[in-house]
Amino acid sequence: MFPVERVFLRTELYEASALINWSYWGGYLSKQVQIQWYPEPEDHDYPAAESYLSLLYDEKSAASYAARLKHAPISQFKAKDIFRASGLSLLGVSNFHVEKDRKKIRDGRKLSPLLLVRGDGHGRVIIADGYHRLCAVYSLDEDAVIPCKIV
Repeated sequence: MFPVERVFLRTELYEASALINWSYWGGYLSKQVQIQWYPEPEDHDYPAAESYLSLLYDEKSAASYAARLKHAPISQFKAKDIFRASGLSLLGVSNFHVEKDRKKIRDGRKLSPLLLVRGDGHGRVIIADGYHRLCAVYSLDEDAVIPCKIV
């Protein structure tokens, strides 16, 4: 439903965004937004991570990973590198949770750092908590540096 000129213009602007610090945002041009982060993950992120990890590991292992994440230091990785390491696909901005996090970014509200687990021997990183936040950030700036805890 987008006119050809609009899609072409978006491509040109995306390629030039690094040079002129502009980005395409939901059909409108706007200055690149500064993404704000909490210094530590929120308390509710750890049980959410444990719940997700319990789908992949037994309950004892999932609880152990969640406990280790609580004590892990904050690291930083680029959004594109986290995606590559996870092997997951990008959720579109039409996803309700991604759009909700994009709105938080647009409103200048802080996001919680991601919780990551290095998979057992399969060379992939598991996004235990923060997949929608990662998709929202990546949709705005694939080179954005994201604070994470990783074990």
